[in-house]
Amino acid sequence: MIAPLWTIGDVAEYLQVPKNTLYTWRSQRKGPPSAKIGKYIRYDPDLVRAWTLAQQESGDL
Repeated sequence: MIAPLWTIGDVAEYLQVPKNTLYTWRSQRKGPPSAKIGKYIRYDPDLVRAWTLAQQESGDL
């Protein structure tokens, strides 16, 4: 089974930040990697977790 991609709402809940923060980060090319699929923004959960760990290691979180 293929793991589902996360929505912006899923990522906001996981990171405990507002959705608008994710939109801002995306426009500034910050934050976890995302992809636009059609008109939808999606996130790979593994990449979000890896980004979170990198932020912790760099002291940015």
